[in-house]
Amino acid sequence: MDGTLVIVGAPTEPISVDGMSLIVSRRSVAGSANGGIPETQEMLDFCAEHGILPETELIEASQINDAYERVLSSDVRYRFVIDAKTFS
Repeated sequence: MDGTLVIVGAPTEPISVDGMSLIVSRRSVAGSANGGIPETQEMLDFCAEHGILPETELIEASQINDAYERVLSSDVRYRFVIDAKTFS
């Protein structure tokens, strides 16, 4: 009997799995830290209602190489977002 158990979100308790049972029944366990489209939309709506914004650093296309060097040297506080209007 094949099958996949997908765990969505962070479990509140540790999960124990019998490895041999997975092997002989050709089952698997997978996980995802986030939900699907409805859950993502709910989160975006909540953020919009409460003025919650992502912590990002906006850079221009000409700064991509500098940003990459900063990533390599661990000099990054936020995620880089490239301003698409600066591409030529």
